[in-house]
Amino acid sequence: MPVTTHVEKHFTAGETVRDIVIGMSDGLTVPFALAAGLSGALASSGLIVTGGLAEVAAGAIAMGLGGYLAAKSDRDHYLNEKRREVQEVQEKPEQERREVAEIFREYGLSDEHIAPLLQVFQNNPKDWVNFMMRFELGIEEPDPKRARTSAFTIAMSYIVGGLIPLAPYMMVANVEEALRLSCVFTVIALAIFGYVKGRFTGNKPIINAVQTVITGSLAAGVAFAIARLVSGR
Repeated sequence: MPVTTHVEKHFTAGETVRDIVIGMSDGLTVPFALAAGLSGALASSGLIVTGGLAEVAAGAIAMGLGGYLAAKSDRDHYLNEKRREVQEVQEKPEQERREVAEIFREYGLSDEHIAPLLQVFQNNPKDWVNFMMRFELGIEEPDPKRARTSAFTIAMSYIVGGLIPLAPYMMVANVEEALRLSCVFTVIALAIFGYVKGRFTGNKPIINAVQTVITGSLAAGVAFAIARLVSGR
């Protein structure tokens, strides 16, 4: 009788998707709101494009730097905690053995079954430390390249998202017509982005798409109204 190999499929790109979500969500909404706001105060597409591109550049750098520092902070935290665990395993082995035993008891193991496991850890301090990091502290080792990857992913996602609402102003000279096209482009992009984000994050895609569109539209609408009010146009 043929044996069918069971293959489990798990989504393993969570951190990358999170970075894309962070970059794209701000990239779509902030430049869109800025362009809409400037449209309420300026009559020149060129000025709106200039201001929009400046914001996209500054936003991408700021968001990328924020992602880099956050990932680096996670890495530093992991290394500091690991140094502490190494020291405790060396200086307080009995206390660490009790902690390991307590963890295994939570999984239903008896002392009879725990004893040989403790001996294995005693003979393999490196595995012992890794076990404590994961099961006592709940900390996974971050990818050493995570900080650079996160910064690049967030920054590029922000740029891609930011260029969508600005594209009509680059193609159309009339500000009002460019604004209408920008609204259409951005609403479509927000809907697609929200739907895809919902699929990846396990939320209801349609609801997520609607929420994303409403958030972006409200931001742009408020910015446009304020600019119109201040400029008196």
